[in-house]
Amino acid sequence: MANNQTASYTTEEIADLLKVSKLTIYDLIKKGELRAYRVGRQMRIDATDLDDYKNVSKSGGASTTHETHAEASSIQVPVPEETVSPSPVFPPHASQQLIISGQDISLDLLASAIEKSGNGFRPLRSYTGSLNSLIDMYKGSADIVSTHLFDGDTGTYNIPYIKRILSGHSYIVINLLSRKAGLFVQKNNPKKILSWNDFKREDVKMVNREIGSGARVLLDEMLKVERITGRTIEGYENVEMNHIAVASKVLSGMADVGVGIERAATLIGVEFIPLIQERYDLVLFKTAENRVLRDNILSTLRSEVFQNELSAISGYDLSLTGAVMYETD
Repeated sequence: MANNQTASYTTEEIADLLKVSKLTIYDLIKKGELRAYRVGRQMRIDATDLDDYKNVSKSGGASTTHETHAEASSIQVPVPEETVSPSPVFPPHASQQLIISGQDISLDLLASAIEKSGNGFRPLRSYTGSLNSLIDMYKGSADIVSTHLFDGDTGTYNIPYIKRILSGHSYIVINLLSRKAGLFVQKNNPKKILSWNDFKREDVKMVNREIGSGARVLLDEMLKVERITGRTIEGYENVEMNHIAVASKVLSGMADVGVGIERAATLIGVEFIPLIQERYDLVLFKTAENRVLRDNILSTLRSEVFQNELSAISGYDLSLTGAVMYETD
């Protein structure tokens, strides 16, 4: 009994136990139906709190959340409007839990700044890729989404995707930072890989990112521009879940090239071929309930203290940090 009293679970373990998606668990936490706490970058749920949630659900106090569609990682377009929750409204608790979605370390700094602001916000992190994060927001499962999605048709970042996915919603897009994206190659670049066009070569083996990530969207858009079919590239189906893992595969010699950001190349020790300056933006719904949060985000991003923290991390361009890139009426 003592062991059960002190046991705790990750969100992934709870999702597996309840046979639901991780997004459903995030939603329960955000609504205050399932109590959670943060340890570093990870959310955990005590066994006693899980038991309390199940007992309340059995007694009719809180209905169990149902799964209405596939996991976000397999979704390419938003679900129909009638299955979508309305724009997020903060639960009436003293501590307002927020889901911040994205993978860059700058988001951890932002979460810390929000928590220290004294406005009662309790940020929780979700490490989901850009496209799937926007879909999470559309479904009401994320409060602050980061995105770096290149559109090959317009040659611009983020706004074309946000307009399509968040159609019918009111939102604001704020720049967090800009950074260089390009190719990871092995030391001394033995295969002389220099551009997107080199993916045509039969002697080039790549490692890819998961569907829905910004790096995967960038690659696919550039392949489309170069008229290269992804499935013809060796290693195109070999997927890793973050920049570090991709760079590590290139370093080990298991792949010749991968797409990612400069900072990951520096950390892992592979060579980096910069090809584009990508804009990394934040997206928030505009509701009466989150006005304080939006003001908090803007003031934080524009503050000297926060920008000094970002400046300490190499590879970031802060020339647009805190600028409103797009806003619905």
